[in-house]
Amino acid sequence: MIEKIVEVAPRDIASIQINRFSIYTSGKENKKTVYDMCTLEKRGNVFFLTLTGDGRDEHRLNPTLIASIRSALSEAKSQSTHSTALITVAEGKFFSNGFDLAWAKSASGGSPSEAVNLLFHMVELFKDLVADFISLPMPTIAAVTGHAAAAGQLLAMSHDYVLMSRHRGVLYMSEVDIGMALPEYVSVLMRSKVAKPNVRRDVLLRGVKVKAEEAVAKGLIDAAYDNREKTVEGGVRLAEELIKRKWDGEVYAEIRKSLYPELCGVLGLISREKLDSKFGDGNRKGGIVIFIFISLFLSLLGDTSRDVIV
Repeated sequence: MIEKIVEVAPRDIASIQINRFSIYTSGKENKKTVYDMCTLEKRGNVFFLTLTGDGRDEHRLNPTLIASIRSALSEAKSQSTHSTALITVAEGKFFSNGFDLAWAKSASGGSPSEAVNLLFHMVELFKDLVADFISLPMPTIAAVTGHAAAAGQLLAMSHDYVLMSRHRGVLYMSEVDIGMALPEYVSVLMRSKVAKPNVRRDVLLRGVKVKAEEAVAKGLIDAAYDNREKTVEGGVRLAEELIKRKWDGEVYAEIRKSLYPELCGVLGLISREKLDSKFGDGNRKGGIVIFIFISLFLSLLGDTSRDVIV
């Protein structure tokens, strides 16, 4: 899936070209890996996952794109530190327009039943991608600068934070309109991420198209910005703010998983606490709690200026 790795000359202020506009972030270590249909670029302590597409600019989720994103996340995970974050952006007018139904139809050889099987295959592949985001040991931010429909909206919602441009784009769960039932993990993801039952009802049972400002009011996203550039810049500012906290990535991922126990259950994610309980002995009881407090203690030794609230 990897096409090439490009080393980028380090600068104090690095200009980053994403979707034909520039943003700026400080950094010394810059590397870009080019995958099929996406890239991963590390600028300082911020990873930029960019959906580059195949010329159609819809970033339809097919096996190739899903595998490439998973590879990019695996690379980011292998390079993660106490001070990293990931921002996902997309080129063109779409963040993602959902599953690649045209691919399923084309690859089926004209067989309707085979096309359905291929769609189910993509649904299962995407489930693993959602699990990768939920277990990634760093904060994640989706900078949605275009339409996010169906699985494209779910891709955005798999991040910790969702920022969106007012200039262009809607959130749209189209399944009720196209006659596609939701797999269990999708329903659980919606329940886990969308607090208000009436909002979930309107999104899933009415197929409403939600613009950025309304999405903030409904609790679907965290913030709305005037245009594409400001949306990504907002993501960078948020990432830098989170990076300054110097959190332990593994602890961060465990706490994230503990927030969504039902989702982790259907995704097949096992928390560290459950692993300790299953495989540990009596002396390891409560190991995850001890681990967290030891991590906190060691971090405080290295940063005496940090305030502690008990």
